[in-house]
Amino acid sequence: MGYRDELVFLFWWDREAWAKAYHDALHPHSAGGAYVNMMMDEGQERVRASYRDNYARLARVKAAYDPQNLFRVNQTFVPEG
Repeated sequence: MGYRDELVFLFWWDREAWAKAYHDALHPHSAGGAYVNMMMDEGQERVRASYRDNYARLARVKAAYDPQNLFRVNQTFVPEG
């Protein structure tokens, strides 16, 4: 088996562990944001960290236009007043 075959095998063998290890290795070199549409169930702290300084403003907009939190299927803001 060549290097490429080993990588493909490793990827298919344990995708979740590989992805987490990849994230952990790269995260110290990132700006800390994230593409929220690709998030799974990482919770509000991760969403807040992704939007950084914009989170509070966007949460106020969410509270004004969706106070009952009808649109909550994905990683979204919790309405704040």
